[in-house]
Amino acid sequence: MSFLIKVLINGIALWLTSLWITGVDFRTDGTTLNTVIVIAAVALLFTIVNAIVKPLVKLVSILFYILTLGLFFLVVNALMLLLTSWLTGFTDYGLTVDGFWTAVLAGLIITIIAVILTLVLPDGRKKESR
Repeated sequence: MSFLIKVLINGIALWLTSLWITGVDFRTDGTTLNTVIVIAAVALLFTIVNAIVKPLVKLVSILFYILTLGLFFLVVNALMLLLTSWLTGFTDYGLTVDGFWTAVLAGLIITIIAVILTLVLPDGRKKESR
């Protein structure tokens, strides 16, 4: 799947999550253009964090994945969301998440939305004809 498609999917998932869950918000100046730019920047950062940091965390915590039968996946998603929120906290614009349990719920919703959008959006590869 193309990197830009992943950024688009993450952007839509983050935006919808911020609409549905109180405690997950974007810091913007209120204009539509600025909101779109902030969501795009946060989605890009979230995609990069998921591409670089998440595999390392999964490798280190493989025992927890096995012991919890995969439920540790929710904790890792929450940590990636909190890391993105922390990284954007150094700017005037970005993402705010109000705590760990909010991040767990948001991570679950982001994952569900991303799976649905991955099924709907094309991935940039040609379909093989049989």
